[in-house]
Amino acid sequence: MHMADALLSPAVGGTMWAASAGIIAYCSKKVRQELDDKKVPLMGVMGAFLFSAQMINFSIPVTGTSGHLGGGMLLTILLGPYAAFLTIASVLVVQALFFADGGLLALGCNIFNMGFWPAFVVYPFIYKKIVGTNPRQSRLALAAMISAIIGLQLGPFSVVLETVCSGISALPFSTFVLLMQPIHLAIGVVEGVVTVAVISFVHQARPEILRGVLEARSIGTHSVRNVVMTFMIAALLTGGIVSWFASKNPDGLEWAITKVTGKEELEGSKQGLHGALASIQEATAFLPDYAFKKPAEPQREAAQPEGENKKDERGKLGTSTAGVVGGLLTLAITFLTGFVLRRRVQPVSNC
Repeated sequence: MHMADALLSPAVGGTMWAASAGIIAYCSKKVRQELDDKKVPLMGVMGAFLFSAQMINFSIPVTGTSGHLGGGMLLTILLGPYAAFLTIASVLVVQALFFADGGLLALGCNIFNMGFWPAFVVYPFIYKKIVGTNPRQSRLALAAMISAIIGLQLGPFSVVLETVCSGISALPFSTFVLLMQPIHLAIGVVEGVVTVAVISFVHQARPEILRGVLEARSIGTHSVRNVVMTFMIAALLTGGIVSWFASKNPDGLEWAITKVTGKEELEGSKQGLHGALASIQEATAFLPDYAFKKPAEPQREAAQPEGENKKDERGKLGTSTAGVVGGLLTLAITFLTGFVLRRRVQPVSNC
C-alpha cells in the first residue's frame, strides 16, 4: 500500500507532508512526556520487526495479487498511539530513502495512511471500546482482529481519495474504490490474524506492556528483555531468510491500478518536483526494491548466459542484505528517537 509519486500532485503530496509533519511534532511532544526507559528498546525492535514483516508479500488466493502487513494497529497496541506513529514514520522513511519503496513526494501520504488511522481513530474509538478496562485474552484477540481489518480499510480509502484529488492519473473514483476496498479486506484479515498472534504472545509473556499502554502508565519494574530479544530475533530471521519466499504477485494497490488502466505501473513525470525527487531517491537508495543495484551491462559479442542458480543466489543474498541492513537501520533510528524523547524521571527530594 506504499503510494508512488506518479499518483500524486505536488499540492496533495505537500499537504499530506505538512499534515504528517504536524502529527510527528505533536507525537514527539507527547512521547517526551509519557515514554519511559523500558519502552525505548521495545520501540526500536518493533520498528525493525515491522520493517522486516513488510518485506513479506503474501499471496491472496484466486486474485493473482498479494499484500503485506501495514502494522499500524500492532504498533499502537504495543507502544501506544504516539510512539507507534513515530515508529511507523521511521520505518517508512527508511524504506523510501534507502530502498525506493514508496515515493518521496508520497511519503507524507504513506505515513498518514498507515499511521494516523490506526493510532488516532481505530485504537481509541474501536479497540479500546471492545477491550474495556480489564481485558481477557479472548477480548484482546477480538479487538485486535476487528481493529486491524478496519484500519486496513481506512488506509486504502485514503489512497483513493488522495489519488483522485491529485487528478493526474486516469483512475475514476468509483472503479478504483470498488477494487481497492475488497482486496484490502482480504489483506486485513491476514493482518488481523498476525496481530492477534503477536498480541497473544506478548499477553502471555509480559501482560504489563499491554496494560501499561491501555492505562497510559509505565511498565514499572517489570523486565521486557525476553520480549525485546524475541522480536529482535524474529526481525532478523524474517528479513534475512523468510523474505526469500515473499510473493512476486503485485500488491493490492498495484493490482487495482492494473485493473483500471491496463498498465502494470503509471509513468511518473520526469519534470519539475517529481523529477527532482526521483533523482534524490535514485541517489539515496543503495538497495532499491530490496535488492542489489543492477550494474550497467556492457555490450558483449558472445557472452554466455548466466546460470539461473547463480541469479537466484545473488537475488537471495541481496534480499537478505536488505532485510538485515534495513532492520538494523530502522532499529537504530527508532531507538535513537525514543532515547532522545524518553521521559526523564526526576529524583525524589528528601525534603
